[in-house]
Amino acid sequence: MLIREVAPGVWVSTSRTMQTNSIVLAGESEALLIDPAWHDDELDAIADFLRERELRVVGGFATHAHHDHLLWSDRFGAVPRWASEATARVAQAERPALLASLGEDASERTRSLLGCVAPTSSLTAGMLPPGVIAELIVHDAHAPGHTAVWLPRQRVLIAGDMLSDVELPLPFDPDDVPSYLRGLARLEPYAHQAAVLIPGHGSVDTDARARHEADRRYLLDVITRGMSGDARIASPGMAEEYARLQRLVREGPPRDELT
Repeated sequence: MLIREVAPGVWVSTSRTMQTNSIVLAGESEALLIDPAWHDDELDAIADFLRERELRVVGGFATHAHHDHLLWSDRFGAVPRWASEATARVAQAERPALLASLGEDASERTRSLLGCVAPTSSLTAGMLPPGVIAELIVHDAHAPGHTAVWLPRQRVLIAGDMLSDVELPLPFDPDDVPSYLRGLARLEPYAHQAAVLIPGHGSVDTDARARHEADRRYLLDVITRGMSGDARIASPGMAEEYARLQRLVREGPPRDELT
C-alpha cells in the first residue's frame, strides 16, 4: 500500500475499501496516527512504514465514532488514543453496533481494539510528537462530536468525513441538516486557508475552498429546490443518500428554518 507525504511530516495511506484515508503526523522520531484503517494487511503496512522510518507511535486520534474511524493495530503499541468527548461517549455506548458494522470478516485482533478512545478537548504538546501543532475543530455535522484537525504550520485540513470528492454530505446521527450547515460554517475559515485537504474518504486536494463550496451548494440546492445536480450522486451508495436527504428535507421543519 502506497504511503505518500502530502505536506511536511504529513503522510497519507488510502485503503482499498471506500478510499478511506489514514494519516500519520510525523516528527523526527515519533508519530501520531489519525483514523488508521482498514484491513489487517493495510494496518500492517502502516506499522511497517513506521518501523522502517524508526517512528515510535505516541498516540492516536479518531475523528468520529463510525467503525471505520475507530480502528487500531496492536503493532502500533499500547498508547493513548483520543477523540472528542461526544465521540468517546458514543464509541463506548454503541460498541456492539459498531462491531456489527465492522463485519464478521474483521479479525479478532482488530475487533478487540475497536473504539478504545478517551475524551479530550485538545491535542496538547505532550500528546503530540515534538514540533507538531494540531488544533481540533469540533462540531456535530455527520456525527456527534465530529472533529476536523487543523495543522497551522503546514496549512493542512484533515476533515474527517466531510469535503470529499466521492461522498456527498451525510448528515448522520443525528439526522440534522442545520447541524451539518453549522459544521460547514465551522470549517469555512480553515478551508479558505488550507493548502492541503485530506478527507476521510476520497482524494487529497489542494482546493479545500472548492470542496467546501460544493458541499454547501449541494445541501442548499436540496433544501431550496428539492434536487441537486452534484456529480457525486453517481458514486457508489450515494444515490441512496441523496434520496435520504431529500426525504429528510421534505419531512423536516420548514425550509426557511433549515438555513
